[in-house]
Amino acid sequence: MSQAADLEEATAAGASYDGLRLTSVTKSFGAFTAVDDLDLDVPRGSFFALLGPSGCGKTTTLRMVAGLETPTSGSITLAGNDITYAKPYKRPVNTVFQSYALFPHLDIHENVAFGLKRRKVKDIDTQVRDMLDLVELTTQARKKPTQLSGGQQQRVALARALINKPEVLLLDEPLGALDLKLRRSMQIELKRIQTEVGLTFIHVTHDQEEAMTMADTVAVMNAGVIEQMGAPAELYENPRTTFVANFLGQSNLIGGTIKARAADVVTVDMHGVDVSIPTSRSHAEGDEGWIGIRPEKVLIGEPGEVLDAPGNSIPGGVVSDVSFVGVSTQYLVRMPWGQELQVFQQNTGHRRLFRTGEPVELSWRPEYAFLLDHAQDASAGAQLGDD
Repeated sequence: MSQAADLEEATAAGASYDGLRLTSVTKSFGAFTAVDDLDLDVPRGSFFALLGPSGCGKTTTLRMVAGLETPTSGSITLAGNDITYAKPYKRPVNTVFQSYALFPHLDIHENVAFGLKRRKVKDIDTQVRDMLDLVELTTQARKKPTQLSGGQQQRVALARALINKPEVLLLDEPLGALDLKLRRSMQIELKRIQTEVGLTFIHVTHDQEEAMTMADTVAVMNAGVIEQMGAPAELYENPRTTFVANFLGQSNLIGGTIKARAADVVTVDMHGVDVSIPTSRSHAEGDEGWIGIRPEKVLIGEPGEVLDAPGNSIPGGVVSDVSFVGVSTQYLVRMPWGQELQVFQQNTGHRRLFRTGEPVELSWRPEYAFLLDHAQDASAGAQLGDD
């Protein structure tokens, strides 16, 4: 089948899908490919996050949906309509940027009403009041944007976009300019608003916590492709690549040799210790792999102590660093083979704190471990969480 026939068939398939569908979308800038043969379905009414480091292609993807960039190849359909080459103003799409882009000379009511006035819609005041009520800014209607806090300005930008009833609302790093505490409260607020209005939200961010807090589905992007997509808990608990394991939170990745594969469990020799990993969490093809375990899933105890994690017990560790961070104590433990493993222990008061230089034993339940392909870079995705 020719490329044109392929595209025609894909577009026809998109016409029967009521969400947003990207089919074989590629965007190149000269010799650089920003988005590489991307297939993506975003169900109608969902909160979807595109997560990844700077330069991974997430913002370019968003701009193609908005009509601000044209795909080099591929098609984009929305609610059954092909919008690949449609002008931005002809798309049922609105974008909220990090910069808010409010009109400083207009008050809040007028900012929110702006789009409706241009379209000469009736009963504008009622709609604006309802929208300001939704974003909890009714009492601020006659203030100018400069009189509001950053979080309030962001809510105005959101109201101005939502009042147009777009098929899809695009959020491009919308909380990036806010301080940490305000950002966290706005995450909850955004999720509440999305649930209330029932529109499709597509949120671009490099902040893992932000994506996991708000989105129903997260797509982790890297170098123009989607590494893995799914519910936040699924991506975190069962990553399929080293990039996802490192970028979404933190992971200990330890080299091992696969000894046996059974129907429900894979046995791996980890520097002389046999560890078990559920087959459903094993993503290694060859004879070697990276055994992955999240730091908060590792238990730490005195040598010979029976820890509540039967199955994988690793002796011979020595505490090399201790960091008290309030809710938890974070340890670095040097293992007999020379690698330092991270251990996060909740400060519940039930466990004593260990000091640097103390001998310890580590343990974890087999069902919390995962196994990744040894051909992948064990450091991929680490330290990429901040722009």
